Amino acid sequence: MTSNTVNFTNQPNLESQEESTNLPFTLGDLKAAIPAECFQPSVVKSMFFFFRDVAAIALLYAIAYYLDSWYFFPIFWVMQGTMFWALFVVGHDCGHQSFSKHKWLNDLMGHISHTPILVPYHGWRISHRTHHKNTGSLENDESWYPVSESNYKKMDLVSKLGRYYVFLIAYPIYLFARTPGRTGSHFLPSSSIFKPSEKWDVITSTICCSGMVGLLGFLTYQWGFIWLLKYYLMPYLVFVVWLDLVTFLHHTEPSIPWYRGDEWTFLKGAISTIDRDYGFVNHIHHDIGTHVAHHIFLNMPHYNLKKATAAIKPVMGEYFFESKEPVWKSLWQSANECQFVPDTGNKVYYTFPLKSARK
Repeated sequence: MTSNTVNFTNQPNLESQEESTNLPFTLGDLKAAIPAECFQPSVVKSMFFFFRDVAAIALLYAIAYYLDSWYFFPIFWVMQGTMFWALFVVGHDCGHQSFSKHKWLNDLMGHISHTPILVPYHGWRISHRTHHKNTGSLENDESWYPVSESNYKKMDLVSKLGRYYVFLIAYPIYLFARTPGRTGSHFLPSSSIFKPSEKWDVITSTICCSGMVGLLGFLTYQWGFIWLLKYYLMPYLVFVVWLDLVTFLHHTEPSIPWYRGDEWTFLKGAISTIDRDYGFVNHIHHDIGTHVAHHIFLNMPHYNLKKATAAIKPVMGEYFFESKEPVWKSLWQSANECQFVPDTGNKVYYTFPLKSARK
């Protein structure tokens, strides 16, 4: 395997090893249940979904420009922001090297997909890799990890408002500062997020995003701030809400355990996520709701996740978490009930002040 080719036969070393757990199945059992073709990416399919998203984005821009109506713009913002999110998911596949078998093509298409929506492809890819390697670990996960009860009690009102009530617009802050206790900008190679060997990858993505900001600044100079608001900022805000909403819902659920210390293993953490049903949006955003299979086999193309999910559900049984509740209902429940985890215990669950006080 050369440096420009991705191996889809096996998972990375962390994932391919057998684990000593109290689960009634192993990673090997799950992999054996999945048809082999699910692990193989298709450049044709991947490119189809990319160009489908780009075509939809272009069409929506053409309609919005033609109508130029404030009655239509709110509809346009929701639809275009959703398509920005769909384009992000294509770049998400690239970051996991599941867009194709060629690293150079994955990285190229990742930048093409992520730069227009101001995502630093390599910076995000590296940070996201850390999340996947440590999902469900209270010490090491970096995406929507819980607050401990003692820290919750120390939080001031502003911190609680940000964490529990306006978190759906937190993503830009995460890019620049990440979260308390895990600092570092995704745009700076000197950040503790990155290794020295990743310096030029980070710089490349930062330059791309800087170029996009420059382009938006030039267009704003030409056509004014209202143009920027109508055609970019509002769809971008909808995209941010989608990204935060989906990430939050896939990792925040009262019934999902979190682990400390030696109780955590890769497989336990990987299955500590949940599949969600987004209704008619499922296909638009590339079935990102099939999240359990994605976390177990992160380099599987998105268009094969539904088949893989159907294969592993009988093996996992009660250990497979899924919700058919409406998304708004799940969001309300998780936002209210998933506030902190106990300070002690190697396997813990989210709780909230009123429930904790009744114990």
